[in-house]
Amino acid sequence: MDQPSATTATTTFDPVDFETDPTRYRHFRVAYDGSVATVTMDVDPNACIRPGYELKLNSYDLGVDIELADIVRRMRFEHPEVRVVVITSGNERVFCAGANINMLGSSSHAWKVNFCKFTNETRCEIEDATEHSGQIYVAACNGTTAGGGYELALACKEIYLQDDGNSAVSLPEVPLLGVLPGTGGLTRLTDKRKVRRDLADVFCTTAEGVRGKKAVKWRLVDAVFPRSKFDEKVRERAKALAEAAAEGLPGGTRRPVELPPLAPEVTEKSRTYRHVTLTWDDEARLAHLTVRGPTRDDVAVLEKGGDALLDAGADLWALRAFRELDDALLHLRLNHMNVGLVLVRAEGDAQTIVDHDTALAKNRDHWFGREVILHMARVLRRYDNTSRSFFAMGDAGTAFAGCLFELALGADRFYLLDDPDHPVKVALSELSFGALPMHHGMTRLAAHFHGEPDKLEALAGDTSPKDPEEADEAGLVTVLLDDIDWEDDTRVAIEERLSLSPDALTGMEQNLRFPGPETMESKIYARLSAWQNWIFIRPNATGPQGALSLYGRPERPQFDWQRV
Repeated sequence: MDQPSATTATTTFDPVDFETDPTRYRHFRVAYDGSVATVTMDVDPNACIRPGYELKLNSYDLGVDIELADIVRRMRFEHPEVRVVVITSGNERVFCAGANINMLGSSSHAWKVNFCKFTNETRCEIEDATEHSGQIYVAACNGTTAGGGYELALACKEIYLQDDGNSAVSLPEVPLLGVLPGTGGLTRLTDKRKVRRDLADVFCTTAEGVRGKKAVKWRLVDAVFPRSKFDEKVRERAKALAEAAAEGLPGGTRRPVELPPLAPEVTEKSRTYRHVTLTWDDEARLAHLTVRGPTRDDVAVLEKGGDALLDAGADLWALRAFRELDDALLHLRLNHMNVGLVLVRAEGDAQTIVDHDTALAKNRDHWFGREVILHMARVLRRYDNTSRSFFAMGDAGTAFAGCLFELALGADRFYLLDDPDHPVKVALSELSFGALPMHHGMTRLAAHFHGEPDKLEALAGDTSPKDPEEADEAGLVTVLLDDIDWEDDTRVAIEERLSLSPDALTGMEQNLRFPGPETMESKIYARLSAWQNWIFIRPNATGPQGALSLYGRPERPQFDWQRV
């Protein structure tokens, strides 16, 4: 499954579509029993997202994970009654064999890394649902649970393993493939499961894994049950968890909110949604991303409050716009890998956006209002974690305010036009001060002013729209330009950025975007971008005699034994 490289393309594929729905699932079945949902993974071996391999033993590729991501997203909006989600397998002997090895071995480097990043984000969303939405995920590992399959289980709050003498959990990537677990397995072992690091060392270098009581003792799973009682015991635990989880949940009528297709208008150079437009020039390696802000009517819907939000449903601006932004980012990531720089614009009226955020924040105690804000936060974290350069362009007609100012704060630079004939306003909102955190737990505003606490404190609670000079004085702008210099200075900046090595820029941006302390989540992404990215291109893994390249063949890998 070769993907086109930046310079040559011998094989072409249709663009990946990240939208799906339950009527199109090929790999999962979902059943609902009151407050408990059961997600059964039963991968169709022949339903690969690209030709050239079989998805045997419940192994997965990007297409499988696109379905899982859709399940997790829909569960929060379309099934708010669910308190526990049990993930199990429809395969009698295997829970999940992890990422498909033949797919990985034949994929381009860029495809592998983007695949790992998306699966990471799906697993983080599982944890986000457990922590913030009262939908607790439980892994019912009714068979062998290996590699990415165990990483999927690690994303769940509780893990139960079948005790039948054969079922084991394992992370065999190091001994078998010469790479690392690609979706946070190592970090979740030590930081989440609190597995002692010497035991983790043994576990991660033992290809056959650990089973039975030893898996419980080492904290790799929460309990083991015999095959004859496995389903019964998991069902009992799920019901107990569901009863406990029902306490302290946000209020409001838990009426489902369906998520219809976004159905953008697509051309060879653009995707146009209701509130978002993405255009690109693959040859110039440049894209333009525009988000149109809410109207006064959108604000009025929120000001009605409570269950009135449910009447708007998926058309609520904050949900619809950020669903569109999410889809545009994913499309950009995987289908336009040559694009290096994205110019971001936010259009609308600054005060209207601030008023929108104020009204939305007042609905955070309603389950749907809360879910919308949580969704906005996840999409913005996807933006933070996208390996493209982002320049926010505050020219005439823009309104980087409130939730849309997060796009400027998350960008690598913010250029702002200072032209009295075309006044531009910049504003923070109530959502700027904690509702939309980054992967490492900080607000983008706090990350922006890391090391300048006085400036951060001076802006606390300040939601008044600012003119360009005021915004610059407050430290919210990278470069302030008048109308005479705007065109030339931004053109030079764009040309310079596009002339730089994309590899170096990706590493630089990933370092600079996340100052301050780390969390388990930020560690996972930082290590994926650095170590796994590096290991994926080392000959010991992906060279002609590398472990990943030779997996399943009789030849033994040949390693360069130098430690570097």
